[in-house]
Amino acid sequence: MNKFHSTRSTTDSLTSKQAIRKGIADDGGLFVTDELGERTVRIDDLAGKPYQQIAHDVLSVLLDDFTADELDACIAQAYGQQWSDKRITPVKPLGDDYVMELFHGPTSAFKDVALQILPRFMARTTPADGDERIMIVTATSGDTGKAALAGFADAEGTGITVFYPQGKVSRVQELQMTTQTGGNVNVCAVNGNFDDAQSTVKQIFGDKELAARIEKDAHVVLSSANSINVGRLVPQVVYYFSAYAQLLERQAINVGDPVDFVVPTGNFGDVLAGYYAKMLGLPVRQLVVASDRNNVLFDFLTTGTYNRKRPFYETISPSMDILISSNLERMLYYMSEKDPRLITYLMNDLAEWGAFEVPAELLRQIRRLFATGWADEDQVRQMIAECYDEHGYVLDPHTACGYFVMQQMPAEPGVPRVLLSTASPYKFPRVVNESLGFKSDGTDFECMDELSAKTGTEIPPMLRALETADVRFRDCVEVSDMGHYVEQCADRL
Repeated sequence: MNKFHSTRSTTDSLTSKQAIRKGIADDGGLFVTDELGERTVRIDDLAGKPYQQIAHDVLSVLLDDFTADELDACIAQAYGQQWSDKRITPVKPLGDDYVMELFHGPTSAFKDVALQILPRFMARTTPADGDERIMIVTATSGDTGKAALAGFADAEGTGITVFYPQGKVSRVQELQMTTQTGGNVNVCAVNGNFDDAQSTVKQIFGDKELAARIEKDAHVVLSSANSINVGRLVPQVVYYFSAYAQLLERQAINVGDPVDFVVPTGNFGDVLAGYYAKMLGLPVRQLVVASDRNNVLFDFLTTGTYNRKRPFYETISPSMDILISSNLERMLYYMSEKDPRLITYLMNDLAEWGAFEVPAELLRQIRRLFATGWADEDQVRQMIAECYDEHGYVLDPHTACGYFVMQQMPAEPGVPRVLLSTASPYKFPRVVNESLGFKSDGTDFECMDELSAKTGTEIPPMLRALETADVRFRDCVEVSDMGHYVEQCADRL
């Protein structure tokens, strides 16, 4: 059975259920298993399999203390009628390349793939003999928050508190969160950026006095829905295998042929899932990390130095406006031959000095698999326009970062490239309309209508309905008050 421990020590020995319930290790590290890669997923029979079966095959390897019946129940509840495409993550041609659409879930963003199933996982980690409840605490740069809220709303035995950076998400993203229904949900803006909110959430998890008070007074334990939680990460591995299955069905590849994936990412979780897929036997040749102007990952992957002490830019791809990429820690752990002492050293340097530098040999190994590029805002707008002009396909600004990087890199002959499309363009209608030369001076909802009329694409109903939804949450706190806010929410749970 897989045993999980911190990236920074090997003292823990948790099952996947225990790791999912706990969320983050006591020393601030992320849960990993040294058994990753010892068992692989068959690819010779992928073609024709429905997404749900592929999910079972992958998750049964990664989360092996869940029974087959438990996994099947979680998968059936997570990937059902709430998805607008029965393939869940359909792959479509885009010129000579392909795009995998990850936005057909209930909140129109890729986070739905994981956050529709995480609450089902959580429900099966609850001790049978106690009244202990879980309070999910998470920070969002835009999409995680709504997807987590949608997944956990009114889920038995749980509550959820979401923090988002005030004024630094799109209007549609903000309304998706602040209008969320459910008796167990809380949403609060933070005066700061996403990194401020995410770092403070990690500090909250590490505050043993706060945890003890909440557990004693409210019988509540804290856990995370960010991709620091292994239960958030592993469902994303599935769609890499699904992409491969769909390429097989299209006869674009034969079994065993390599594939490249181009991934827009800020927190590194989306592309790390591709690394996990490779470890499980998927023939991934290269993973391309695409950044926006906050290109801390680009600099790291090209120089070996990670430096978060740099200007923070608010861009038109707000969900990627991140300078502290949490999931990079997991990749460094595996690439360093599972060396927790090195990871502790690097993370201490990041905390104390705002930067770290990896050994040259480790960087060489990382660069054998991970390529990188980034796009500024003018290039993002240009890509939205060019992709629509050339292919009739509408990109959101995050996916456009990936499209730019993909266009800049020479394709390897005979190796298909799959661009991960992370969000519906209707979550960012004003930016998309500006890029395409459409009318963009009205409300976001008028921009949605304009985009639909001009392109013939359909507005996701849940996004259009936000115009008349009731705003339930208007709270805004300082970063220093986030812990107190969590305590208040736990008392109400």
